[in-house]
Amino acid sequence: MNMTVEPSHSRPLVGVVCDMEIIGPHPFHVAGHKYIHAVIEGSNCIPVLIPALANEQALEQLIKSLDGILLTGGYSMVHPSHYQGNTPDADTKLDPNRDNTTLPLIKLAIENQVPIFGICRGFQEMNVALGGSLHQKLHETGEYIEHREDKNVSLEQQYDLAHPINIASGGVLQSLFAESCIQVNSLHTQGVQRLAPSLSIEATAEDGLIEAFSVSDAKAFALAVQWHPEWQFENNLYSRKLFAAFGQACLSRQQVKNHHG
Repeated sequence: MNMTVEPSHSRPLVGVVCDMEIIGPHPFHVAGHKYIHAVIEGSNCIPVLIPALANEQALEQLIKSLDGILLTGGYSMVHPSHYQGNTPDADTKLDPNRDNTTLPLIKLAIENQVPIFGICRGFQEMNVALGGSLHQKLHETGEYIEHREDKNVSLEQQYDLAHPINIASGGVLQSLFAESCIQVNSLHTQGVQRLAPSLSIEATAEDGLIEAFSVSDAKAFALAVQWHPEWQFENNLYSRKLFAAFGQACLSRQQVKNHHG
C-alpha cells in the first residue's frame, strides 16, 4: 500500500514592490492594499512585500524563491536620469530607492522566467528598465488627450472608465479578452515616449499612446498596463481575467520550481 502523503497545496508567492514613503519623521516601505487584495483574491497567490532597499544581491536571492512579481502603481515618477531625460521639475515626486530596486528586479525576473505584471508606474518602469523612455508630462506635449485623474472628484469617479483602448491583434491581451476594444480608467501623468526594443505593443489609446505591452522574447508571463486593473477588480471582467492569467502563470512557475526541487 502506498502511504505517501501528498503535501497540501500551497499558493504561489508573489513579490509586491514597495514605495519608500516618509510618514511622520520616518521612512516606511509601503504597498497599497488594493494591489495586495488583487494578488490574494484575483490571482490566488500570497503577496510578499519587497522593500525598496536597492540591494541587487538580495534581489538575486529573492527572485529564486518567488513565483511572480507585481510592479505596483505609485505617486512617484521614475527618475529621468534612467532614460537620459531632462531634469525633472522641482515639484516632481521621486523615489530613487524604488527605482534602484525595481529596474534591476525587472531584468532578473525576465532572465529567471519569473512572471511579471506591471501596473501604471510599474508599466513605466518596465519600459525604462528595458531601454525605453518616457514623456514626463503628457499634458504638456499637445499630442494626447487628458490622461490624468481629476483630484477634485471622489475616488470612485477618478477610477471610473475614462476612454477606450484598441487591443492589438494576435497579442497576449487579445488571447485573454477576445475583444478588439475595451474601456479603461486613466490616472497617469507620464507615458511611453520611446518603446523599449524588446517590447511588443498590446494596446493603444485612440490618441496613439501605448496603453499595454508585453516582453516579446520572455519565456513566462511578462505584461504591463498603463491603467489600474487592481481597483475593484472584482467588478470588471477584464481586470479579473488579467489577475487570473497572472495567477495561473505564477502557479505554473511554482510547479516547475517544485518539480526541479
